[in-house]
Amino acid sequence: MLTLKELNVQNKRVLLRCDFNVPLSNEGVILDDFRIKETVPTIEHLIKNGAKVVLMSHLGRPKGKVVESLKLAPIQEKLSEYLNRKIAKASDCIGIEIEKKTNEMKPGEVLLLENLRFHKEEEENDAQFALELAKLGDIYINDAFGASHRAHASIVGVPKYLPSAAGLLLEKEIKILTKLMENPVKPLVVIIGGAKAETKTKLIDRISEISDFTLINGLIQREIKEKNIKLKYPQKIIGPLDEVEGKDIGQKTIKLFKEKIFSAKTVFWNGPLGMFEKKEFAKGTEEIARAIVRSGVFSVVGGGETVDFINSLGLLSKFNHVSTGGGAMIEFLSGEKLPGIEVLRSAS
Repeated sequence: MLTLKELNVQNKRVLLRCDFNVPLSNEGVILDDFRIKETVPTIEHLIKNGAKVVLMSHLGRPKGKVVESLKLAPIQEKLSEYLNRKIAKASDCIGIEIEKKTNEMKPGEVLLLENLRFHKEEEENDAQFALELAKLGDIYINDAFGASHRAHASIVGVPKYLPSAAGLLLEKEIKILTKLMENPVKPLVVIIGGAKAETKTKLIDRISEISDFTLINGLIQREIKEKNIKLKYPQKIIGPLDEVEGKDIGQKTIKLFKEKIFSAKTVFWNGPLGMFEKKEFAKGTEEIARAIVRSGVFSVVGGGETVDFINSLGLLSKFNHVSTGGGAMIEFLSGEKLPGIEVLRSAS
């Protein structure tokens, strides 16, 4: 798979697929800009190397219609702040006018296209829509790991028409998550929380092949029992010893989980351990987050809720790798082939 650093982008229009799908308040204020921040190094690399940078992303689920509250103006403002330069924004993401705009760009300029999902053809992976997008660039770069499990036009369609490569963020995600699965520094302790055990069974089974212990929360433990889910490595699975009203892990479990974390050299964590949105049930998740940081292990964390919670504690920068992917990360670690990554491999 080609990577951005291998390409000459000087004076080229680079169509960069980003994942700016960030949470917004009712007033349109960005509540968490982590995903935007993570793509900044790729954009800076392109500016520094004289590219004309055309950014595209989706936001929310407008279902193929223009939704005022899902326009990318807040993203434009945040990017201007991080890049310390003026960012132009197009009124749409395809069309003759937009194409003309990209052709008039100068090296180092940045143009943000409007929300891709305002066109239903994006999610339908419509070939004509992908071709219209491809007209806006000379090179295509995918930096949207969090959306790479979607077979959408901007992810898998555009690379069929343009020379394509992985951005710095996508390259980093693949590298770290592959090392986690293939060659982790051991002992490896895995923590799987959240809900929906059925969607996480494949991940639990695959990662338990290499983990020394896989710690799960009460909700997943109950679902496994109730639905009679058979796991491949039950001897490695450790569930809670006690709980707080069935909505958080109890003190004995916190102690046990901490012991396992402090015995590890690598920790992977996905999913909160309790109903953390209520303060009285957030203690377990917070204690485990702080224990991972204190332990000094190589730590990899992912999943929207987990990342949001760690961020609210001000601990995000203390983790070695925070994945921008939720579903994409789970599928990647479960051994699934991600369409957005496979198309880049084929293109190479």
